[in-house]
Amino acid sequence: MVQKYADYITRIEIDSLWSGQKHIVWDLDPKVNILSGINGVGKSTILNKVVKSLLRGGELSDNPLPGVKIKVWPEEASMVRFDVIRSFDRPLVSSETVSRIVDASVATELDWQLYQLQRKYLDYQVNIGNRIIEVLQRGGENAAAEAARISEAKKKFQDMTDRLFADTGKKIIRTKNEIMFTQIGEQLSPYQLSSGEKQMLVILLTVLVEDNRHSVLLMDEPEVSLHIEWQQKLIEMITDLNPNVQIILTTHSPAVIMNGWMDKVTEVSDITL
Repeated sequence: MVQKYADYITRIEIDSLWSGQKHIVWDLDPKVNILSGINGVGKSTILNKVVKSLLRGGELSDNPLPGVKIKVWPEEASMVRFDVIRSFDRPLVSSETVSRIVDASVATELDWQLYQLQRKYLDYQVNIGNRIIEVLQRGGENAAAEAARISEAKKKFQDMTDRLFADTGKKIIRTKNEIMFTQIGEQLSPYQLSSGEKQMLVILLTVLVEDNRHSVLLMDEPEVSLHIEWQQKLIEMITDLNPNVQIILTTHSPAVIMNGWMDKVTEVSDITL
C-alpha cells in the first residue's frame, strides 16, 4: 500500500536561486535542521521557495514550483503535511482577510494565526475526546492509562504555557474549550497577549494540533520577539510536544542553538553549488 503522507523531507534542491548564480542542495536531518548565514545570503529565500512549492497543494509530483525539487521519506509518499510559522506581528492589511474575521480583537497577523488555531484546537479536543470515550467504552485493565496517554500532549502544552507565562501571572483556563487566560482574577483572550507571548503560543499550538502526526514545521527567524530564555527552550519544547515533527528553520540567534543543537546547523555556503 502506497503511503500518502511523507514522514519527513530528506533533500531540498533549488536551481538558480538568484538568476542562475546559486544552486542549492540541502540534505536534511529527520528531526532538526537550522539554516544559518549572514544577512542577504539567501536563508529566507530558500525557505520561501520551499514553502511556495509545498503550498501548491503539498503534492510532490503535480505542478511543482519550477526549479525546486523536494525529496521525502518514504520515497513512495506523494504529499507532505506541513505548517509555516509567521513571526512578525504586523497589522492586517488585507480587506479580504479582515472581512472573514468575526472577532474585532483580531488586528494583527499573529492574531489571525491564533484565530485560525483556535478553530483547529477545538477540532483537536473533539478528536482526542472521541478517542478517550472509545477506549473507556472498550474497557480493559489498561483503559484508564491509555485514556491518560491520549490527553498527555494537551496537558503538556498547558503546563508548558503556564511555565512560560508564570512571571506575568498568566495561566490557561483549563475548563474552557477555547484558549483563554486568567491574570490576577481577570480573563484574557490570546489577542491581549504581548507579541512574544502570541508568537510562542502560535508555535506551540501549531505543533499540538498536528496530534503527534508526522509533519514539517517551517520557521523563518522564530526568535523574533522571544525572550532569550524562550529562544533557548524553543526547539526542545517543540520536539517534546510532538516527537514526530521535522523542524526546518532559519535563525541569526545563538540562543536558539546553544542547548545541544550546534550539530544541526547548516551554513548556506555549505549547501551552495
